[in-house]
Amino acid sequence: MFWELIATLSAGLGAAGIALLLRAITLKKLPNWIIPVFAGAGMLGFQIYSEYTWFSHQKSLLPQGVEVVRTAQESSSWRPWSYVYPQTMRFIAADVRNAAINQKNTDLILVDLYFFERRMSARRVPQVIHCQQQARADFTEELTIPSAGQAVSAGWHKLAADDLLLQLLCHNQPDAEQG
Repeated sequence: MFWELIATLSAGLGAAGIALLLRAITLKKLPNWIIPVFAGAGMLGFQIYSEYTWFSHQKSLLPQGVEVVRTAQESSSWRPWSYVYPQTMRFIAADVRNAAINQKNTDLILVDLYFFERRMSARRVPQVIHCQQQARADFTEELTIPSAGQAVSAGWHKLAADDLLLQLLCHNQPDAEQG
């Protein structure tokens, strides 16, 4: 965040420099107030650019085998342009390459989900995915792992049949590592 502040200030100074150059070219016929207007527009423009490119930049930094499974676009009143084109401010990625199939119940897959949010540190949350019953649960000591054919308990959350996480893990089981 510190470097983003420095970049924003630099964009403002650069835009103010362009305004000074325009005033010099026009032999100071442009009004003085054009300098702070250009500086503010430069900083605002840089912030808008960085917010819209954040997701694609973060996605490009993900290692091979880590796939984006869900994004969250947001609009807000203090960013009126986001009503026209919502910004991706959060996303979830799954480490599909290192997913592990349970040896006792092959319908269960352990996978790490990574939660990314703009201006926040990424969080890793281990999840158990039940392919047969299309459900997921946080992998904790309290989690009851069902045996083959057994129904999942209340700690499990149902997933839609077309959920990308299910598609990546359950339809590509041979790619998952035995564990």
